[in-house]
Amino acid sequence: MEGSAAGGLIILDTLSKRNRLLTALVAAAILGSAHAPLRAQIDPRTALVERDAWAALNAGKAHAAAEAFREAITADPKNARLHLGAGMAAALERRDADARDEFERALALDAKLTEARLLLGQIQYRMGDPLSAMRTYEIAVAERPDDKDAQATLDRWRRELELHDRMQHAIGSHFTVSFEGPAEAAVAAEALEILDRAYFRIGQTLGTYPTDPIPVVLYTSEQFRDITRSPSWAAGAYDGTIRVPMRGALDKREELDRVLSHEFTHALIRTLAARGVPTWLNEGLATALETGDLSWAEKRMEKVTGAVPLRALQNGFSRFTGEQALVAYAASALAARRLLDEAGGAAITNLLTDLGEGVDFETAFLHRIQRPFAEFQQLY
Repeated sequence: MEGSAAGGLIILDTLSKRNRLLTALVAAAILGSAHAPLRAQIDPRTALVERDAWAALNAGKAHAAAEAFREAITADPKNARLHLGAGMAAALERRDADARDEFERALALDAKLTEARLLLGQIQYRMGDPLSAMRTYEIAVAERPDDKDAQATLDRWRRELELHDRMQHAIGSHFTVSFEGPAEAAVAAEALEILDRAYFRIGQTLGTYPTDPIPVVLYTSEQFRDITRSPSWAAGAYDGTIRVPMRGALDKREELDRVLSHEFTHALIRTLAARGVPTWLNEGLATALETGDLSWAEKRMEKVTGAVPLRALQNGFSRFTGEQALVAYAASALAARRLLDEAGGAAITNLLTDLGEGVDFETAFLHRIQRPFAEFQQLY
């Protein structure tokens, strides 16, 4: 989830919301695995490894699950459900190409494994291939005509593609801004200027810059809610594309600057680490680097009784109410600011790079920040 809380407006990363499908299908797959009869050629040890793999996945231990599924697949390479599980683990680790390959392998072994088809569509969409995602979901909907969620997702993707096909584009050196018509051209031009300033300001702070152009889409409020399925308190979204509702943007240039700067930071973080970044660090950096003014966060935390443990903010914030989310963003922003002040942008960039390469958070934090995370959190 990606966000900022200044003025009570918060930004949401739609990926965390889409991962709810993954969570639900993990549970379904575990249930199916538990009740499926073991084939005669599977030795008891492989069966135990498979069971441990599903248990690790259910507990959110994606890396342990991935290793266990890999071991089980070596012993039983034609087991479609093992490839389904391996794909799920890869998706949670944001190894999207691996996840896609595993889901496709599962379907090649069992074409009726609709769980794999639904997840394949989500991964294709996340990888920026909406046409393939829609084709995959069309098959899934035909297999499950009563699955209203799948049909709703397919309908939403179709509306999004139709909308984007009629959009115009403003192209800059580092960003491409899409907007619906001439009336939004001035906002698109302003957005490019804001994003270019953020590119150099935030890139200089962290000592790194994105190498590829970043897509940006400007929506009406209604389009934004429909496409992103964001909660009412969200002011923007990032899922590989920066998505922003205009909301009279030219009349509120400071707000547009804040939101776009925030979302650019998420895009920059994604280039360093597509996985493994706790939400408090991701959201905290984006919020702290919006404008540099965290007086609102300090005032908000003064009203909170007791400490807000960062470990409680490891996962997405979309489950929170608006007020709860405001506290989560404030606490995360202040923690990130403290990291920037104490360790510097280069150390944080190295920390993010380590996380993206699969180093566990505690190890990477100790190495790059030069203190245990438990100690940092205690002092926070």
